[in-house]
Amino acid sequence: MLTRRSLSLMSRNGPMPAEAKADSKNARSASQPSTPLSTHSTPHPATPPLTERQEARRRRILHASAQLASRGGFDAVQMREVAESSQVALGTLYRYFPSKVHLLVATMQDQLEHMHGTLRKKPPAGDTAAERVAETLMRAFRALQREPHLADAMVRALTFADRSVSPEVDQVSRQTTMIILDAMGLDDPTPAQLSAVRVIEHTWHSALITWLSGRASIAQVKIDIETVCRLIDLTDPAADD
Repeated sequence: MLTRRSLSLMSRNGPMPAEAKADSKNARSASQPSTPLSTHSTPHPATPPLTERQEARRRRILHASAQLASRGGFDAVQMREVAESSQVALGTLYRYFPSKVHLLVATMQDQLEHMHGTLRKKPPAGDTAAERVAETLMRAFRALQREPHLADAMVRALTFADRSVSPEVDQVSRQTTMIILDAMGLDDPTPAQLSAVRVIEHTWHSALITWLSGRASIAQVKIDIETVCRLIDLTDPAADD
């Protein structure tokens, strides 16, 4: 069974830079749409943790990606500019992130990790788990709302992601799951509770897309999030007592 600790360990072990030299094919963005975020992760070979120097380099790359996306959205994130801004060779960038889609999905995981840290410093104050999760997701939503170009770039990357981006997509899903479980106050969720979390993730992701495309207002997003979070009460084992 997945626990919050196992999810945390899986999320921290990011993909190791590929050893093979990336060619021009790696630079092309994936064109096939992905399935929605899911906590059902595809098994991937274990990789050793990054060295301190590699982690510092990776952080510079992610920071440069976020900065470029914040200024101009998806199209503004050009791999050559990311390499220049992060002071790494273009070939090195491709060894860490084979394409712009890989990079922007990893950027979303990084942004969610920062949000998670902020949320832990100031936990939600709702009386019920459903209220706390709804408050948490709306706070995360408003943080993305303040950076609409960045949010659009990251969500588009998730939409374009194919199977080659599965490790990065899985990390985004695990990070989102940990945020929700923290708000619920759960360390060892039941299968039914994890199922509810998956549905909540899908709804939150869909709400981001509809808001970014101008098809939903913030008020409608709030209603949808609060509605789906009621699943938490329905899957609470204590409710059967």
